[in-house]
Amino acid sequence: MPRRSMPAGVPLLSRRALNRATIARQLLTDRARVPALDAVRRLVGLQGQVPTAPYVGLWSRVAGFGRDDLTGLLSRREVVRATTLRGTLHVIASDDHRWLRPLLQPLMVRLQRQFMGRATAGVDPAELVAYAAELLAREPLSRTRLRELLARRWPERDRSALLHSVQYLLPLVHLPPAGTWGGRVDGPCGLAEGWLEPPPDPESRVVLVRRYLAAFGPAGVPDVQAWSGLTRLAEVVEPLRGELRVFRDEQGRELFDLPDAERPDPDVPVPPRLLPEYDNLLLSHADRTRVLGDAERRRVITPAVAATVLVDGFVAGTWTLARRGDAATLEVRPFRPLAAADRDALTEEARRLLAFAAPDLPDQTVRVAEPGP
Repeated sequence: MPRRSMPAGVPLLSRRALNRATIARQLLTDRARVPALDAVRRLVGLQGQVPTAPYVGLWSRVAGFGRDDLTGLLSRREVVRATTLRGTLHVIASDDHRWLRPLLQPLMVRLQRQFMGRATAGVDPAELVAYAAELLAREPLSRTRLRELLARRWPERDRSALLHSVQYLLPLVHLPPAGTWGGRVDGPCGLAEGWLEPPPDPESRVVLVRRYLAAFGPAGVPDVQAWSGLTRLAEVVEPLRGELRVFRDEQGRELFDLPDAERPDPDVPVPPRLLPEYDNLLLSHADRTRVLGDAERRRVITPAVAATVLVDGFVAGTWTLARRGDAATLEVRPFRPLAAADRDALTEEARRLLAFAAPDLPDQTVRVAEPGP
């Protein structure tokens, strides 16, 4: 969307103001006292490449959250693990998946052509999808088994490209115990239409924009596109201009927001938080500086996305959890020296996370390293 000249009187939102608004909507100012399913809906899903990540993401956001809460939602088909936003794995409410996945189909087609088109040249995508759907209609299959069967049908083509093409083009879900804490990495996959209820009447891209702003706003059109993977959303936002609040950031970029959305005072305190790998807080804006500075970004996104530490609402380090025998060690690696109060609060938060993540290991240690390059 071309840069608009801002009319006089458009309110300015500082970096801290954007940070506090986004942190609050991501349930990170105070843990929300809501059911886990409500939190998943509010967040429009959580990144799910790493099976444990949605569990840690919800633990950091929902008061009293336990592992069985999410595992139960997956087992009862109230949430699913599936390829959705940006063509990546998400854990998302099933009723959201039913309308969102068809809306994202143009993105899936584009990604398949971009990343797998050359390796699958000569394979009719419609035939590939139909064959995979026929296989999966008979029984759920692991990705390894599905890849083998696709390779038998198209032996001259790259088998991994065939599998990834199916994952893009055909709505699939990872069936429990796949995607659960401690579940199999290569667990069974099945057809979304066989696992979930039929989709309702299709929702519009307007709904997608509004849901995004509720979870990640205030934001500009490039931000919505970065989060969803869809393009040409300016044509969706522009007709909504009269229904939205309009702001500008410190660089003069135009931002939109829902009229009644929360925008806390920039000085509201935010306690230290530990976020999992690939958390959507870090991936859902074209301009990520509201939470992740440019210098920190180079240390967090490599292109894998590390588990991160928030101090005062901004990324201030990374963390890792290592298990060895009966011992578990959670190590925090700050990017800069921490004030004593922040260090103490962060250490206590890390102890709570370690107890959540490794309750079966009696020897638990939290280590806060000295800041390094």
